[in-house]
Order: sequence, then C-alpha cells, then structure tokens
Amino acid sequence: MNQPLDMMADWRLPQARLAAGPSVWVQGPVWDSVWMLNALWLTPLALWLGSGHADRQGPLDALYLVITALFWLGHRFGSAWLAYATEAYRPLLRAQPVRFVVLPALVTLACFAILLPPDNALPLTRLERFTGLAILDYAASTYHFGAQHFGALSLYRARAGQAACCETRRRDRLFALGVGGALIFVADALAGAAAYQDHWMPAGFASWLEPLRYGATALLALATAAMLWMELRAPRPSLPRILYVGGLAAMVAVALQPRGLFVFLVIWTSQHWILASGLMSRTPRLEPAPDVEPISSGMPISSRMKVRRALHALNSRGWALVLLAMLISALLLPVFEVEANWQDAGAYYGDRIFGSFAAALRTSPLVPALLALGLASGFVHYLLDRAVYRMSDARVRNAARGLLSA
Repeated sequence: MNQPLDMMADWRLPQARLAAGPSVWVQGPVWDSVWMLNALWLTPLALWLGSGHADRQGPLDALYLVITALFWLGHRFGSAWLAYATEAYRPLLRAQPVRFVVLPALVTLACFAILLPPDNALPLTRLERFTGLAILDYAASTYHFGAQHFGALSLYRARAGQAACCETRRRDRLFALGVGGALIFVADALAGAAAYQDHWMPAGFASWLEPLRYGATALLALATAAMLWMELRAPRPSLPRILYVGGLAAMVAVALQPRGLFVFLVIWTSQHWILASGLMSRTPRLEPAPDVEPISSGMPISSRMKVRRALHALNSRGWALVLLAMLISALLLPVFEVEANWQDAGAYYGDRIFGSFAAALRTSPLVPALLALGLASGFVHYLLDRAVYRMSDARVRNAARGLLSA
C-alpha cells in the first residue's frame, strides 16, 4: 500500500466531477461555521472558560466532558461506519478488500497479540509493550491531525476552483503538516506532553525550551502570513480557506504559549472531533437506495434487506447520523477511557457519567484486552479515514459525492 495513511490526503478533484456550483462552502456559512470552522469559536470560548481556573476544574472542564462524551468515539468510529454501514461504500468493500478489510483486521490482531500475553511470555513486559504502541500511536495521531487540516483546506481549495493547482496543493500540505503537525509536536514537547517523551527525548532538552518556543512562534507567524497573502492574491480568493487558516493558526498559537496544556487540549481535540463528525454526517447523504430486487420479484424482504433499508434511511439524514454517533460515543466512553487515560489517574470522565461501573473496568481482568482494543481502534481509525476519504480514487469520489456536492 504505497499511499500515505492520512485523512483526505489527495483532493485533486476534476472540476467536472464537483457538482458544487459556485459555492465556496461545503454546505453553507452556518453549517461550515459549526462543523468545519469551529476553531474560530472554540478558541476564544476555551480561553474564556479556562481563565482563572485550574486544569480539570471549572466550566472549561464541564464543556470538555460534554464534547468528549458526544464526539470523541463517534468521530473515531465514523470512518468505520462509512466503510461498513453505508450503501455508498459497499462497492469499495468488494473492490478493495485489502484496504478495507484485511489491513484493519491484521492491525487489530497485532495489537491483541502484543498486549494480551503476560509479562513473562515475551521479552518485554506488558507495560513496555504498551509504551511502545502508545508512542507509535502518538506519532500516527500527530500526523493524522495535520492530515485532516490538509484535507479541509483541500476541500475548500477544490470549491474555490483551485483543485488542479499543484502549487496551491503543495502549499496547503506544507502548512497543514508543518503548522498542524510539526509545530504541535514542538508544543507538546515544550509542555512535556508528548507520549512518554522521557523515554526518547535527548538529555538537556530543557535548555532548548525558550529558544524553541520563540522560534516556533515566529515560524507560525511567517507561515500564516504567507498563506493568507497567497490566498488573497489567488484568482478567486476563498473566504472559508482564509478563515480555516486563521483558526488553525490561532489554535497553534495557544499551544505554543505557556498558559496551560489543558486549554490547548480542549481546543485541539474538540476541533478535530467536531470536524470529523460533520464530514461523516454529510458524506453518505446521496448514497443509492439498497437493491429492491426482493420486492420486484414478489419474494419477502429478508432481514438483511430490512437492516440495509433502515441504515439507508439513517445515512441519508445527516442529523440522525450525528445523533447516533453521539449516542455511541457516550455509551462507549468508559470502555475506551481505560486505554486512553491508563497512565493519567483522575482524568476519567466516564466515572462522572457511569459511576462505579466505569471505575471497575480499570481494575477488572479485562484491562489487557481493553488496552488492545483502544489502541487497535485508533490505528484502524487512521487507516479507514485514509481509505474512505482517498479522493484521488474515482470510486471514492463517487461514494463520497454527498460531501462533494452542494
């Protein structure tokens, strides 16, 4: 598989295939402001709610509990829903079984094979194995976040009539992965928040902190100014692209300031989850109806066909799909928090919603399996996001025409 595993990594969309008309918005100013451009309101809201309060206390913590419960796991399983529960992607499952079935299955089996054996069964202890996988997940996640920013910029680039402009595409990739990926890694390292950085960070790193912070801030300002200048000089300047660049720059600026890691964590993760949920809700809305052959032949409708029809009715209604994703996210919260916060005592939102049940999961014999499940779901999420949004493939563009059309 020689394509990079990033979300929406290649939006070279022929204009003839983009039935969006003259609109530069994905759906419209209001919808885009809520789902695509949410950094513009999340950033000032988080800064305001977090002022004067310690981390994990006050109104900002309450806001993050709600966002985490409603969007975290819904976003993680959104690409799996598109791949396995929509009519739009059924042809791709048959045409690309390695990408959609074999690789996710192998990744899942590998995570369980690594984490289920006890300490004395393999050369490394379970904790050491988990640490290695967590570092790998952190690296993949950092790239994944930057790639999503590239995808959003690319979607707006196509709607602004610049889909065929290779120079603009390269500039978008450099800005998204440089600012939304590399500078975020620098910010995490400055805050001591990179995954297990004491295991791999060079000695004496503390002496680099302030020079790195000033240098990264200056680089952010220069890169943002260049992106905005080039966009304003484009034949058809795109307001959504300008707003998205500004929102991304604002989030990274917060990350680079020594004002508290929690504020940035709320902004950065919430923006990613909400944007992904919005895209997922819109992508299958124009999918074809299930095959109606059982009715035309006079035979009774099978249970499988009833399920497919029910899923189609859900997928064609974006609001209903978002509500389902929210419900799934809230119900699965205590299960997946075991892995996500295993080394972060006191940060479990599931306890506040599910009480002793959530706390009991962390001391149950299921912990190794839950650790493997959490990591596997993350790795599979990165794979499937790339698969369902790989717009360089004409079959994917056809499946995702609900997102690409007005």
